Amino acid sequence: MGRVTATDRRAVLLATAGLTLATGCATRKAGAQPVPSSSGAPALPALPAQLTHGPRDRPRVALTFHGDGDPAIARALLTEAEKHGARVTVLAVGTWLDAHPDIGRRILDGGHDLGNHTLRHLAVNAMSEAEARAEIVGCAERIRRLTGSVGTWFRPSRTPTASPLVTRLAQEAGYPHVLSYDVDSLDFTSPGAAVVARKVLAEIREGSVVSLHFGYADTVAALPVVLEELDRRGLAAVTTTELFS
Repeated sequence: MGRVTATDRRAVLLATAGLTLATGCATRKAGAQPVPSSSGAPALPALPAQLTHGPRDRPRVALTFHGDGDPAIARALLTEAEKHGARVTVLAVGTWLDAHPDIGRRILDGGHDLGNHTLRHLAVNAMSEAEARAEIVGCAERIRRLTGSVGTWFRPSRTPTASPLVTRLAQEAGYPHVLSYDVDSLDFTSPGAAVVARKVLAEIREGSVVSLHFGYADTVAALPVVLEELDRRGLAAVTTTELFS
């Protein structure tokens, strides 16, 4: 048997996922990335405090990654995204940044958004005010030390949406909007790359914010399939900042 190439693997994965990839797709052009303020994400007054998706009338989507786990997988995912001209949003866990201090700079150097996913990735909505504040501010301080800013977005840990208390604490820490999502890849359940790709591509549409994770091999294998199909559909994967701009 001859050597199986990366193209062969993608074809098998696409077939398993029940998708057909068009050939000759134009490469996506990455748009200019808006620069956040030094304190964090710019306030978008026309939008609610909690955001689940962007405008439905523009061909853009945001792939967002919970930043934790093996940094080698994180780098592989970032490199794969950049090969396709895609930009993503990483919501990093503070202790993960402590363990891998170079990763925050790597994310920004690639033109991606970097945000806050709490210090220790605990159930932040169930905490007291003091505990929740420490989780949010603790991660913000680590991002600031690494990059000079608290980051662009906040996403609560162990829950898709923030309680009113956590929303207020996030705003006080420099995050005007809490970032949720309307497409959950469920990649953290390790269902297989084909299942991850099929679920994302079945639900994603203009303006979607997709929840994905660093640290899972299924996500690495599924990402090329997802990006190639987004290209075929004419949907650009952009940072969350660009999605809402």
